[in-house]
Amino acid sequence: MSMTLHYSPASPYVRKVMVTAIETGLRDSIEILPADTADLSGPLQRVNPLGKVPTLVLEDGRAVFDSRVICEYLDSLHDGARLFPGSGEPRLAALRLQATADGIMDAGLLIVMEGRRPEEFRYAGWLERQRQKIAQGLAYLESEADALVEGGLTIGQIATGCVIGYGEFRNLLPEGWRNDCPRLAEWYDSFAQRPSMQETAPKAP
Repeated sequence: MSMTLHYSPASPYVRKVMVTAIETGLRDSIEILPADTADLSGPLQRVNPLGKVPTLVLEDGRAVFDSRVICEYLDSLHDGARLFPGSGEPRLAALRLQATADGIMDAGLLIVMEGRRPEEFRYAGWLERQRQKIAQGLAYLESEADALVEGGLTIGQIATGCVIGYGEFRNLLPEGWRNDCPRLAEWYDSFAQRPSMQETAPKAP
């Protein structure tokens, strides 16, 4: 099996896919290809109509995109314990954590993109709303700390670890979040030591 992943080294969505690939034993089956999302005629645009990373191209040429879809697809290819539980409360808990983490990622990326606009065109109120989403999302994850700590590895833990890592990388997390979310911070510090997380630490493009 051979697949190609169009990626950016700083993207938290790409990192989520890479951690999933490592944890499922599929990393060696994936070739990574740096993507230029601004190149409207480049390789990424030819396989993904949205021109977004991550995009996974399968051996038969089909493209799979959106990190949630890619991660669940990869999870279907291995024989180990599932990162996406099959049904019931375990699946719901994992998906809720992933949805919260992805929402925090969305808000963080919007802040980063807004910061690239000329200062006179930035909307302070809109930026503050994104910061509120991050703070509220972290508070929710703190309230769900039991779901992070208990049981085996799930996509919820992977997504949560990746979004906190991205928040620290881009300095997007609220000041004092570790004091406000002590269980989440303690969990993250331990989770960040996993080899899959160490290997995929975000880097500036």
